Amino acid sequence: MAKATTDMLLDFVYDGTNRRGQQVKGETTSRSMELAKATLRKQGITVKTIKKKPKPLFTFKKKIKPIDIAIFSRQLATMLKAGVPLTQSFEIVADSLDNPSMKDLVLALKGEVESGTTFTTALRRHPRYFDELFCSLVESGEQSGALETMLERVATYKEKSELLKAKIKKAVKYPIAVIIVAFIVTVILLVKVVPVFADMFGSFGAELPAFTQMVVGMSEWMQKWWYIMLIAVGLAIYGFSEAKARSADFRDFLDRTTLRLPIFGNIAYQAVIARFSRTLSTTFAAGVPLIDALNSTAGATNNVVFYNATQQIKDDVSTGQQMNFAMRSTNLFPSMAIQMVAIGEEAGSLEEMLDKVAVYYENEVDNAVDGLTSLMEPMIMAVLGVLIGGLVIAMYLPIFQMGSVI
Repeated sequence: MAKATTDMLLDFVYDGTNRRGQQVKGETTSRSMELAKATLRKQGITVKTIKKKPKPLFTFKKKIKPIDIAIFSRQLATMLKAGVPLTQSFEIVADSLDNPSMKDLVLALKGEVESGTTFTTALRRHPRYFDELFCSLVESGEQSGALETMLERVATYKEKSELLKAKIKKAVKYPIAVIIVAFIVTVILLVKVVPVFADMFGSFGAELPAFTQMVVGMSEWMQKWWYIMLIAVGLAIYGFSEAKARSADFRDFLDRTTLRLPIFGNIAYQAVIARFSRTLSTTFAAGVPLIDALNSTAGATNNVVFYNATQQIKDDVSTGQQMNFAMRSTNLFPSMAIQMVAIGEEAGSLEEMLDKVAVYYENEVDNAVDGLTSLMEPMIMAVLGVLIGGLVIAMYLPIFQMGSVI
């Protein structure tokens, strides 16, 4: 049903005159040409010609990213705070967006709201872009008459969440990129450079050093079976992605393993604590009951260990136990976070204390990533030096031996 509603929205280009008799051209979105003409008449435009907007032969739409949703939320909150009606706010925000896919999504939401659907219902028809947490907060805003405030909180939450994700990716991308480059360089040396030296060594008629023989053997294997290795790497990547997408047990295993990794595990742990605190603070401050807020927070942690722990906390809190005791019983949360929650519960300012916990651990992640990057640069250079330098030394060892004999 939702898909059919979205598919009915069409783009039209028109040519006409406004109330002052000035020539105007533009685009509009509607479900039919008649409705498009009626909308333009309401805007004081006399239509001379109107037709469907032609579609380009090849379309490469940009993907909608979470940061696009954050920008949309922030801009829509600004429009509503300025007193602009919701449907008109959609038009203004859509015009300001650079991503065509995001623009289409906003116009689709506008069309659904204009047809009498609530904003929350329209959002829930696009679960790929608006999760349950987003929809719950918007629903609270609609019911309380403070939609712009809720959208502002959602925007802040999304922006901080994406900033945290970017920090984690920064810690992972650099070493992965260097490893890939090192692998490519090594393969090129083994396939293109080592055979040249091997041919030259063949004319010496002397036995090569063991290290050189090993490298030459690797080169011969690589030349003969390189496609096997390429297929194996491709299958490994495909198998990993498919297992991650299809197997809940495999995802759970990855979540648990991530937290146990040296160095990276501590960063992941602090990121989960920050995400837990930020989500719970945002939902609880929005007026969502603590039990429901914990339920939303469980899914937002993106880690099965903390998902189960948050569900346990929810069950304990629902029986009347204080949240800080419930957190302590999981043996997962740091003492500082538990103490801050205890203070917040006693003072009646739980959302503020959770916000402070989130800020603290977001800063910890930032500092840890910067420290890790600084630490890994010399380590990576050393590994590259050993790898590439080892190949070079293996090729020059026979030459050095010949020089010592002479």
